[in-house]
Amino acid sequence: MDVRQILRYIFLALLFIFTVIHLIDSWRDDKKRRKYTKPFLLIFIIAYYIVSADSLSVLLILALATSWLGDVLLIPEGNAWFTAGGISFMFTHFLFIALYATNLDFRSLPWLWAIPAAVVYYGIAAVIIYKLKPTTPKMMLIPMYLYLLSNSTMNVFSLMQLVTLRSPGALIAYIGALLFFVSDCTLFLVRYYRNPEIVFKKHFTVMLTYVVGEFLITQGVLMLG
Repeated sequence: MDVRQILRYIFLALLFIFTVIHLIDSWRDDKKRRKYTKPFLLIFIIAYYIVSADSLSVLLILALATSWLGDVLLIPEGNAWFTAGGISFMFTHFLFIALYATNLDFRSLPWLWAIPAAVVYYGIAAVIIYKLKPTTPKMMLIPMYLYLLSNSTMNVFSLMQLVTLRSPGALIAYIGALLFFVSDCTLFLVRYYRNPEIVFKKHFTVMLTYVVGEFLITQGVLMLG
C-alpha cells in the first residue's frame, strides 16, 4: 500500500467520523456543537479527491471549495448570512454544470430526457417556494427560487451526462446530485416552513443528504476519470 492509498483511507475515516459526530449533533439539534464539525466535512472530501485522482479537475475542486465556503457562511444566523451562503452554493452548481458539460456533445443532447426532467425539477422547486410563501420573508422568495433553479439545472445536466455516458460513475454522480437537491429543498423547509419538526428532524436530513451527495458526486467524477 503506497502513501496515496494510506492518505485516502485516512481522509475517508476522518470524513466518516466527523460526519457521524455532526449528524448526532444535528439529530440532537445542538447548534453549538455541530458548528465545530461542519467546516471540516468538505475539507476531508477535497483532500480525499486530491489524493485519489490521477488527474485533478479544477472545476470539481472549485465546486467543492465554494460548497465549503457556503457551509461556513451558513453557520451564523440571519437572512444576510443565509443569502451569502446561497450565493456561494449557486456558484457550486454553476461549476458542477460546467463540469458535466465537458462530457456532453451539445449537437446530440438527449432532449427527450432533459426537457421532462427540467419540468419536474423546476415544478418541484416552484411547489417548495409556494408552500414557503406564507412563512418566508418576501425579499427571500425570488432568490430562493432562483437558487433552486440552479440546483435543478445542475441535476438536469447530471442526468444528461448519465444518459450520454451510461456508466457507473455517471450514475453515482447523478445520485449525488439528486441528494444535493433533496438537501436544499429540505433546508428551505426546515428553515422557513411552519412546524418543520413534524416532517424533519431539524438539520439531520439536510446534512445527511448533503454530505452523502457531495461525496457521491466526487466519487462519480473519480470513476469517470
